[in-house]
Amino acid sequence: MTGSIRKAVLPVGGLGTRFLPATKSIPKEMLPVVDKPLIQYGVEEARQAGIEEIIFVTSRGKAALEDHFDYHFELMKTLEARGKTAEMELATAMTPAAGKISYTRQPEALGLGHAVWCARNLVGREPFAVILPDDLVLHPQGCLAQLVEAYEKVGGNLVAVEDVPREQTNRYGILDVVEEDGRLAKAKGLVEKPDPAEAPSTLSIIGRYILQPEVFDELDRQDKGAGGEIQLTDAMARTIGSVPFHGLRFEGRRFDCGSKAGFLEANLAYALEREDLGEAARDIIRRYGAVI
Repeated sequence: MTGSIRKAVLPVGGLGTRFLPATKSIPKEMLPVVDKPLIQYGVEEARQAGIEEIIFVTSRGKAALEDHFDYHFELMKTLEARGKTAEMELATAMTPAAGKISYTRQPEALGLGHAVWCARNLVGREPFAVILPDDLVLHPQGCLAQLVEAYEKVGGNLVAVEDVPREQTNRYGILDVVEEDGRLAKAKGLVEKPDPAEAPSTLSIIGRYILQPEVFDELDRQDKGAGGEIQLTDAMARTIGSVPFHGLRFEGRRFDCGSKAGFLEANLAYALEREDLGEAARDIIRRYGAVI
């Protein structure tokens, strides 16, 4: 069960309530980490991994996200007239070729599994990737590119994983590991948000997946799991036995930008990596560190 991964699904239909009031009229995915919106990091990571088609699962109020990846005629003409070549290059570099981005709607917020299921007709019967923009991974080789590289060896369903403190297992999908091979962990099952006392391990899934189309067959059942939502992990778990399942311990630093603290840390970390901002960011950190 291998084959090239051509399509990536990005579920972006959430309301972003944890970032109110900023997200009252602006999609959470458009909040910037330094000077680039979260969603652009996800799209660039997909491109680095060789993804040819991006599928956004949106909802009401996401027009700004769609406009971000569209051609802005007035902006480009203004930049051209002012001789702002560098800015023109920035604006055009993120604009995909015609037909390379698709949008579909998630009419109700019924869980991640439901969001992915909404993309089934655009994905078709081929393996595909899922990127959750809330998770940023800082590394020269993108997290999805690392998954694609491992997928070429093991096939099946493959997820990015990291160890979390046991008391936090009730926040994540947790693998039930049967075999370890370096960075790869073969799993015989997975549990969505288990109680720490009952968690089979501390190896948690983060927001990067490579999935076989058989997952859609399980999602067709529309069964509700933890939190009364249609869970992607439940559908993946039901394919174990017929579809190989592995977790890859990715390289890099992961930031949970779904939380305010994680979002703040991501801004600092990404600024420190920039040649044009690194020293200024260090000065700011030193200045505030001196008064703590």
